[in-house]
Amino acid sequence: MRPYLTRGPVYVKPKKNLGQHFLKDLSIARRIAELLSGHGNYRNVLEIGPGTGVLTQFLLPQTAYSIKVVEIDHESVVYLRETVPALENRIIEGDFLNLKPDYFGDEPFAVIGNFPYNISSQIFFRILDIRDQVPEVVCMLQREVAQRIASGPGNKDYGILSVLLQAWYDIHYEFTVEPGVFNPPPKVHSGVITLRRNAVDQLACDERKFKQVVKAGFNQRRKTLRNALKPLGLTEAAADSPFMDKRAEQLSVADFVDLTQLMEKAGPPGGGKGEEG
Repeated sequence: MRPYLTRGPVYVKPKKNLGQHFLKDLSIARRIAELLSGHGNYRNVLEIGPGTGVLTQFLLPQTAYSIKVVEIDHESVVYLRETVPALENRIIEGDFLNLKPDYFGDEPFAVIGNFPYNISSQIFFRILDIRDQVPEVVCMLQREVAQRIASGPGNKDYGILSVLLQAWYDIHYEFTVEPGVFNPPPKVHSGVITLRRNAVDQLACDERKFKQVVKAGFNQRRKTLRNALKPLGLTEAAADSPFMDKRAEQLSVADFVDLTQLMEKAGPPGGGKGEEG
């Protein structure tokens, strides 16, 4: 018997309000665990939403890492305490979206997990907030969201989260997972992706403005950027840019950085007319 997971008396019922779909296929759990690469020389790993410990049992034997788990579902916490003795003092009961990121003090840590579909985007925005502490992410989530995050310019799946994450991480779509390997089976396929921190320490533009430009561009993605960005106030430099005749999905991360620089230059064209509409 594997020493990291024992059979216990507690049964965990998947909860719809928490977006729980428990993975049953051990071979997939093993594949996900093996995607941890140590990129960035971290030694700590945080699993989000371990549920019944199916993925956890393949993380604990990796002695190069110190493993902790964060779980919002009390029933799952009780189950893990009873069935995974190796997790003693390593279970954090709470909401990853609201907890302080001091799981390992100031040390860097990787994030891994089967992310709940209903909050996966929020998890990524939280990771962006602490990106300098998170050199690697390995996760499974709804396939459409995974594809969107990994998509490049010119692809219809390319969007806000694609640009914001790719500014700081190199992202790869690893493999697709069928619905039938979960309890209960979701109505959609899942996808596994990896994110590894790139060499960018600071954007060559104001980060707050960069986010505004990206969000404004994609919020009206069918419009040219000239029209989509009007509410932000077009500077003369931006208004004269070839970027203005393109749509947001046609711009790379580097293009968005360049465009943000143009949007930062003083002076809207025509004495402020660029702020109309």
